[in-house]
Amino acid sequence: MTDLVVLSLEPWDEVWRRNQHLVAGLLGRDPGLRVLFVEPPVDPLHDVATGHRPRRGHGVRPVALSGAEGRLWTFRPTKILPRRLDPGADRRLAAATVRAARRLGFAVPVCWINDPSAAELLRVTDWPALYDITDDWLEADRTPAAHARLVRDEALLLARCAEVVVCSPTLAAAKGAVRPVTLIPNAVDVDLYRRPQPRPADLPSGPVAVYVGTVHTDRIDLDLCVATARELGPAGTLVLVGPHPLAAADLERLRHAGVLLVGPKPAAEVPGYLQHADVLVVPHVVTPFTLSLDPIKRYEYAAVGRPVVSTPVTGFVEGDPRVTVASGDAFAAAVRTAVPAASAFPAGADGPVPSWTERSAEMAEVIERVRRGATPR
Repeated sequence: MTDLVVLSLEPWDEVWRRNQHLVAGLLGRDPGLRVLFVEPPVDPLHDVATGHRPRRGHGVRPVALSGAEGRLWTFRPTKILPRRLDPGADRRLAAATVRAARRLGFAVPVCWINDPSAAELLRVTDWPALYDITDDWLEADRTPAAHARLVRDEALLLARCAEVVVCSPTLAAAKGAVRPVTLIPNAVDVDLYRRPQPRPADLPSGPVAVYVGTVHTDRIDLDLCVATARELGPAGTLVLVGPHPLAAADLERLRHAGVLLVGPKPAAEVPGYLQHADVLVVPHVVTPFTLSLDPIKRYEYAAVGRPVVSTPVTGFVEGDPRVTVASGDAFAAAVRTAVPAASAFPAGADGPVPSWTERSAEMAEVIERVRRGATPR
């Protein structure tokens, strides 16, 4: 029996991301695998400061996942004070994770770290560990104190983890210059995305340009979204599908321009938004951070075969006949041009696209090497 503790950057919820797809695939492959999925800590003081109702974390909870009954749990700790007031916050969070794992009978589990702040676990346990890098947070716009903490945590992870996994060639080049890494890109549930779905009720009846993903200023160019919505005017609607942790003023500006934000959707419903889009868009800012990514939407968009307009970011390049790469005013104009010219799904949805089943098999090999203490490739 193998026990796995996953320190995730995202919660286990209905909006599935890389970690959930891989964990579900791993559980399906190995009936002896047990997983504790540790969600990001709740920060009640930050909730109050940002005008939200304060929350508390939760103890170990079972997750109902078909085929993995009794083998998957989540745990969400509470960060009582911010790190600037409590230098021992990360150690306390690490100790809480250890207690949660022990309650499940995990003696020496494999530790899969996706959240760099969980590096403290390497100091308080002897668990064999891997570091899964999905974003180059050293390139993100953060305060000097937060950046210094990220540099310190990543240095420890790169030095001490038995394996380092990266999701993009850019990350492989950057982190591979420091130590050996294994490239495991993202993928898509191909069968789900190619199974026809009804048009979602909250999509407008007219032509739509659709973006699926987290609407956050680390990634999204809000000015470009505003310009695109205005360029479309009555010819169509720009629809953003996904969580939108934005300031109230930014949300109001988007809505005033005619952008429709429909919020996060369960993973099983997302294909319907993509299949019924007239054009799919990627209005990302172009920064070292976004260039380090391997966007999951790259595979989701390819699976449904719809036309795409993207800024020049990783994964969306000239040469694919379905992709138009543009910036600034040209981006908005390209979206308006693409909207009336689109054919209907499933036209174009027949090309090869990598699946999460393949990626889970690759991750299983890495975890087994870590468990056995084998030398990383």
